[in-house]
Amino acid sequence: MGAGELIDMLWMGPAAALALGYLLGAIPFGLLLGRMAGIGDIRQAGSGNIGATNVLRVGGKGLAAATLLLDAGKGAVAVLLGALILPESGALLGAAGAFFGHLYPVWLRFRGGKGVATLLGITLALYWPVGLIFAAVWLGALVLFRYSSVGGMAAAVSAPLAAAIFGRFELALLLIALALMVLWRHRANIERLLAGTEPRIGGARGG
Repeated sequence: MGAGELIDMLWMGPAAALALGYLLGAIPFGLLLGRMAGIGDIRQAGSGNIGATNVLRVGGKGLAAATLLLDAGKGAVAVLLGALILPESGALLGAAGAFFGHLYPVWLRFRGGKGVATLLGITLALYWPVGLIFAAVWLGALVLFRYSSVGGMAAAVSAPLAAAIFGRFELALLLIALALMVLWRHRANIERLLAGTEPRIGGARGG
């Protein structure tokens, strides 16, 4: 085997895990379910986001729950398939691919969601105790503050902290990067929170 063939083999596994994760993450379930339910393009209503919060406002609780589960599910599946492709690091690569696929799906001209539900699925598949803390913080913040954005950001920040507490520092490094991306994607929400104009759950816009 030549050096070139060896290099190709070394890159094949990581590239496959990352690419498969991206393709899974890029599936816009909120948009697809909205069209199947007959409510049209959810990007043209509410906040314009393809995530579960906007689906809730436009299509109701059932459709929003399905969107949340499917968005979380694609993150979890990407992690599990990545681990099968490459036991050492495939899970992390699959996680990163799925997360950025959801944020920047090629099918929607790289205009995707904010990644909270997909990150939930990723954390559950990477290390379920971290995923449970993520879910608890998300729900707790939603109940306490009634801001979807606050719940999502609080949950995202909790993930690397929980991973570090459990001694899973290899996960914490990735989750720090993903949490920062969640905060970046919520920058408009942060501005509205500071201005006092961010709508609470049940409002007409935001998310």
